[in-house]
Formats: sequence, structure tokens, C-alpha cells
Amino acid sequence: MINKENYSEVLYIDLSHKKFWIKNRKDLFDKYIGGTGVATQLLHEECPENIDALSEENPIIFAVGPFTGVYPFASKTIAMFKSPHTGDIGESHAGGRSAIAIKMAGYGAIVIKGKSDMPIYLVIKKRRVEFRNANTLWGMKSAFTVGDVIRANEKDPGMRTIMRIGLAGEKMVSYAAVVTETYRHFGRMGLGAVFGSKMLKGLMVSGKRNIEVANKKEYVKTYKEIYDKAVDSPVMKKYHDLGTAGNIKALNLLGALPTNNLQSATFANSEEISGEHIAENFLGRRVACSHCPTGCIHLAVLREPYEDEPYFYKTTMVGYDYELIYALGSMVGLSDTEEMLKLIDLVEKYCLDAMSAGVVLSWATEAMQKKIISTVDTDGVVFEFGNLKGYMDAVDRIVSQPNDFYKALAKGADFAARKYGGLDYSMTFGKNEMPGYHTGVVGYLGFTIGARHSHLDNAGYSIDQNEMINSTPTAKEVVDKLIKEESLRQILSSISICFFARGIYNVELISKALHSVGVEMSPEELMSKGREILKEKYRFKVREGFAFEKLTIPRRIFELKAPAGMIDENFFNEAMVYAKEKLITSL
Repeated sequence: MINKENYSEVLYIDLSHKKFWIKNRKDLFDKYIGGTGVATQLLHEECPENIDALSEENPIIFAVGPFTGVYPFASKTIAMFKSPHTGDIGESHAGGRSAIAIKMAGYGAIVIKGKSDMPIYLVIKKRRVEFRNANTLWGMKSAFTVGDVIRANEKDPGMRTIMRIGLAGEKMVSYAAVVTETYRHFGRMGLGAVFGSKMLKGLMVSGKRNIEVANKKEYVKTYKEIYDKAVDSPVMKKYHDLGTAGNIKALNLLGALPTNNLQSATFANSEEISGEHIAENFLGRRVACSHCPTGCIHLAVLREPYEDEPYFYKTTMVGYDYELIYALGSMVGLSDTEEMLKLIDLVEKYCLDAMSAGVVLSWATEAMQKKIISTVDTDGVVFEFGNLKGYMDAVDRIVSQPNDFYKALAKGADFAARKYGGLDYSMTFGKNEMPGYHTGVVGYLGFTIGARHSHLDNAGYSIDQNEMINSTPTAKEVVDKLIKEESLRQILSSISICFFARGIYNVELISKALHSVGVEMSPEELMSKGREILKEKYRFKVREGFAFEKLTIPRRIFELKAPAGMIDENFFNEAMVYAKEKLITSL
């Protein structure tokens, strides 16, 4: 058997007193596997009840899983915290090198507590933490530049990752993100704001070690099975060729592409922002996360002439995927590819969550259309669908927050709509801005009842596309499917697998692969554990004041036809009653 002691150590860091310590938490890793399972329990342990999410008491937790550095697609680091954006559980996943760097440093999880008395960044190595002065980094406009400086200053060998925030995190915008490896993010739920509240500009983790497996022969055989499935998968080929940007054409054809704050579900100029168009005309590089044979990360080349030197060009690499294109393209009516890439680049430099930023901008645009706000509120900025300059100016002000209106936008579309009006077309679910899927009733149910109010919780949009168009399941059947899928995803995120590989990693294969690394769990035990972890998440949510009765649903979703027809409000309400019974009453 593998000595699991080596992979169950938790690094605790106290920013207030500049000290650290290490505990072996084999108890947690044996019971909850790793990743999401362990992080959820650490959140229960370390986060006091009903604290302000921007107080120093809010912990930042990173956790990785038993497949990290061992099997393909095990590239995700799980971040857990109390969300300043929604007020309950904050969970975000990032790829890149972060997970394997943490594993190489010898840790299964990292817990960061307290608040520094000055801007700092952390250097985390095997059994050592160094606290660096970050005064010169604080206030830098671009998170990209911050990464460059830390990279130049720190010369440690081995696998390493650099996480950092931009100005949005410093200003504690509630949907500020944390960027790692320049093009990967802990995007949703406001982790960047929690970093900023702690005066933590960033951290570097580095390590170099061997990872042992319990049964090498079985491991080699299982690895080959997983790898062969990956390279033979047509879905993985699609991700390599076009990335998720390939969804633009498909969803537009279905009538499921949110456009102009979901005033429409088709975008007349979708071809100009499609994955095919960008790949043909702007693609500069493909990048892969550690231990990933697919390489779904696509970078576009944006060339802009200098104003005073027309014969010289500034060249910028801009990461893009479906959610960024939807949020900062069709949702705000931008159809010019270069203009859309400029807006994406600005949002990325400030390190804002792109989905939330796009929905905030689109709500403000419709609010100006309906005259509930004016240029008096917006500091002279004109919000108009397709108006790049207005959106660029607005993003600058969301970060700098010069007046009450932009302070409201910096807290999200739900907060702004409650203050100014327009809640019926504030496209948020559980206070979290929607992703880019107007597929039907199950997708919106999934956003609403998911623990993170995210499309990645349970993929309800897939049920819309695969079942609702051709069949008529009951509301209870739909909710049962959502909860079953979300329970499975707790296992995927506990072993730290990228959800793109969910079609490869079924529970039977996971059980077999776990056995080769010294963990014994049957498929039935895995599903039971997934349901338990989901229940633990909801226990935290309820502890922090979550209630189904507090949820508001934007009326807009019932007013616009989806691929399977108009969304039935009675069906939706019936499903919500049953979901409450299944997720809350049973606690």
C-alpha cells in the first residue's frame, strides 16, 4: 500500500502573525478523498459562523486530490472560502500547474488565515513558507505584470505555480478572480476579493519530488486505458481543435445563445465571434494544463498599432473560451472580433470574473435602455449594446468605483438591481451571474439549486439538450437527475479531475484507478460519498443563511422561447419545492 501520510499533510498559514505550521490530516483524506471533499470539511472547521466574507477570519483553502500528478486530466486545484459575492459557499476550480505544484511541495491542502498588516505575497516550498513584501506590486494595473515580476524574483527549481490578483481584487470587487499561469483562473465567487481583503497579492508554490503508486503494474494498465480513451474521444478532439468556443455556432443554431442581456437567444453576428472564425483568423497558440493530452486552452493574437507609431504594433495574447465570448461578446452585443478581444483582455488584466462582468454590463445596458439609470449615475458613460468604448470605460470604473453606481456594480448584478430596479432582467441565480446557456427549464433549475449556482454544478443544460426536446420527464425526475449528477461531480472534484473528462472517468473506472494508488472505494461507496459531500456543502450554506425562500428568479427566462419551447413556470416551481425537500429538509 502507498504511504498516504505523504499526501495528507495540510499547510496552515497565519498572515496576521507571519507564521505557518503543518498538520497531518489523514483523518480527512481517508474519509473525504481529497479536493472538494476535504476542502469542504476544512471550511466547516476554519470559517466561523456568519462572519463577513471580507473579514480576516474568512479562510482561503486550496486542496488537491489523489490523482494529481498521477492520471491524465487531474489538473484542478479546488479553492474553498466564504463567498463575498453570494454570502455562502465559495468554490472555484483552476487548472494549469497549480495542483501539481501543491502536490510536489508535499501538501494535500493549504489553509490561509488572518490578514497581513502590509501587502505581501507568499513563497511556499517543501516545509517552508516565506513572506515577501509586495508594496511595489500593490496597485499595478495588470495581473499579468504581477506574475512577470514574481516569476523574475523567485528562482526555485521544480514544478511551480504563481497565483495573483489584479486591481479588482485589491478593490475587493465581489466577483474579482485569482489568475494562475496567466490564462487559468479561480474565476467565480470572488476569491480575488478575499485575497485583497487579506492584503495578499499572490503566492508561488514550488516543489520537486517523486509520487509513488501502490500497484505499479495495475497503475500502468489503468493509465493506458484512460489515456487511450482520451485521445480517441471525439469530444476531446473538439476541445483540442476549437476549445469550448466551438459551442457558439451550435448554441446559436439551437436558439440558446444569450444575447443583449437575454433579450434574444440568437445573435445575428455569431459567425464573427465563433470558435471557427477566431481559430482561422486569430489563433496564436494552444496550451494544455499539466498532465492533459487535450490542450483545450486557445490563445488569440491581438495586434494593435501604437497611436503615435502607426508602423509599429503591440501584440497581445488573449485567452478565450465559450463563456468569455458569450459574456463579453453576444451578451453585450459585441460582434467585432477584435473589439471583443480587447474587452476580454481588459477584464483579464484587472482579474475580474468574465461571466459576472459581462452580465453586470448587460444589465446596466438594459437599465439605461429602460431609463432607470442615466448618465448622471454612470459618470457620463453611455451603456449601449455593441458600444466597446462605453464598456471599456465602465470596466475601469467598476474597479476604481468613483461613485455609488459603480460601487453597486462592483457587488454584482443582483445587488445593483435591488438598489436601482430591473430585478426581472438581472440575470442572476443565487446572486451569481448566469453562464451562457438559454437551453431550457432544467438548465435554469441547475443554476438555481446547485451548491455554487454554477453550470458546472450539475450540467442541467445537458438534460435540456439531450432529453427535454424529445421527452417529458416530470419535475421530480429532473431534480433527481440533477442531484445525482451533482453528487457524482463531488467525486470528480475530490479526485481533482477536469470536468471535461467526466465522460471518461465513470465511477467504475475511478474505483479501479483509486485502487492502484492505494485507496479502496467501490462504485457504490463513491456515489454515497458524493451525496455526503453535497450534503455537507448544503449544511454550510444553510448555516450561513441560505434558504430557498430567499431565491429570486429573473422573469426574463419565462418570456423567451428556449429550444424545447417556453419555460413552464409551474414546472419550475414544482421542481423547486421538491429540490428543497431533497436538499434542505433532509439535513
